[in-house]
Amino acid sequence: MPQNIGGSPSLSEPATTYAEAAARVAKMRADEQSRLNPDCLVQFMTHGCSVEQAIVFAHGYMNGPPEFEELGKRFYDLGYNVLIAPLPHHGLPDRMNTEHSRLTAEELTAYGDEVLDIAQGLGQHVTIGGLSGGGVVTAWAAQNRHDVELAAMIAPAFGFKQVPTPLSAAAMHLFRILPNLYNWWDPVHKGDAGPSYSYPRYSTHALTQIMRLGFSVQDGARRNPPAAKRILVITNGNDDSVNNERTQQVVDLWRQHSADIELYEFPASLGLTHDLIDPSQPDLKTDLVYPVLIDLITQHDA
Repeated sequence: MPQNIGGSPSLSEPATTYAEAAARVAKMRADEQSRLNPDCLVQFMTHGCSVEQAIVFAHGYMNGPPEFEELGKRFYDLGYNVLIAPLPHHGLPDRMNTEHSRLTAEELTAYGDEVLDIAQGLGQHVTIGGLSGGGVVTAWAAQNRHDVELAAMIAPAFGFKQVPTPLSAAAMHLFRILPNLYNWWDPVHKGDAGPSYSYPRYSTHALTQIMRLGFSVQDGARRNPPAAKRILVITNGNDDSVNNERTQQVVDLWRQHSADIELYEFPASLGLTHDLIDPSQPDLKTDLVYPVLIDLITQHDA
């Protein structure tokens, strides 16, 4: 384990009624109105009252709420209340902004608490699902939130493909010390890559904070069983971005506590990209991916 991963306890203040939860969403939206890309305001798909199932989606680093919009609509049609809020420092109109380099592990845990506190007023049973960086937030929720029925992490970014597993901690410390760098997500298309609500460059400092949160989850898993009632871990055999071995390390620790955990991997033969969710991604096979995700999550919620 690396040093100085910091603490990440839950400081929850759950909503006790639907009206309180809806008011918190309205305040969140009002606070965002003047500074965010209109496409990236919090998305709230509600049936107008508390229902049996509520689901929170945490999008990936550099993306925004529209990433989960289509999948969220499908869950709404199944009777869920759905909440999709932007991660800290995300959704800004200037896609070339440098704000996201300030992202911290502590901000991600505060975000996790905020959206899950709201969700407690939206449904009797709460699920959180997150992709990549949002998948690490979901893992933190699995470890720390007793009021989560199901934590479903999708391609969580505990580590990155380019960094060998034994060197992950060293790489995290090194890039925290070095000056921040911005790298193109797509070196060919550069600033023209990706949808209008995403950022085309990633920050090395932001990635180290996502890893830092992942190590904090791993440290917690060494000490205590996960708090969530059930955990679902979904990986992609063809993932060229995240390190699935790091994910397995966390899973192995959870299993030592006899946690209720299920694994599913999309076969490498499907040729899926890291972002399994966003319909705007080229060649995304939503007709293959979405039914699997919906089935995996709803069979847990049944």
